[in-house]
Amino acid sequence: MNKIILIETELFKLKDEKYKDFHKNLIPNVKEDTLLGIRVPILRQFSKKLYKENPKLAEDFLKKLPHKYYEENNLHSFIIGNIKDFQEVMTLIEEFLPYVDNWGVCDSLAPKILKKYPKETYEKIKFWLNSPHPYTVRFAIGLLLSNYLDKEFHEEMLDLVSKIKSDKYYINMMIAWYFATALAKQYESTIPYIQNKILSPWVHNKTIQKSIESKRISPDIKIYLKTLKVSTKSKN
Repeated sequence: MNKIILIETELFKLKDEKYKDFHKNLIPNVKEDTLLGIRVPILRQFSKKLYKENPKLAEDFLKKLPHKYYEENNLHSFIIGNIKDFQEVMTLIEEFLPYVDNWGVCDSLAPKILKKYPKETYEKIKFWLNSPHPYTVRFAIGLLLSNYLDKEFHEEMLDLVSKIKSDKYYINMMIAWYFATALAKQYESTIPYIQNKILSPWVHNKTIQKSIESKRISPDIKIYLKTLKVSTKSKN
């Protein structure tokens, strides 16, 4: 039996039909027949066990692209996250990103090793932000959100993200999440982008909405942000 088929067989053992019915509504652009319904903590645990106990099989699995099932793609992300070699991880990310076609898999790709190489990773982020592939762009913005709004923050990052103009919902939603998080963590640097209405109207208002929903932003700032909402109605 093909060793890769063994992984698929194990994944089928972990599927949960009730969870599938719930989760399919969260990722509407994923075909239902490619969705097994495996809870993320269970899949993460499986990835760690596979990588630790059978690294060769894990390595072979990473070479088998494209995958058929949504959970196989998430497993792919989680296996990459277990790898400690930075250059290997970067190579694997580059190979995998063209096959990422939904927000769930995109956001599951978050290798911790990248935090140890902020300068090198940032150079790649700037390259990924200009990709024609929407989920590569979303991935890059997500890294700026998770890894670069604290001690590694630089104001130019806000400018880079603000210049992204897209008609893709999942890019625009991530831009809004990024600026809402930036308002919570780097308020003085971020608020001019809202005051001066730099973002597209939809992203601008979604940023304010997410900020108002955040527990990390004070009530006074939330009141002020409400006054900065813009109209999204066409003037025609």
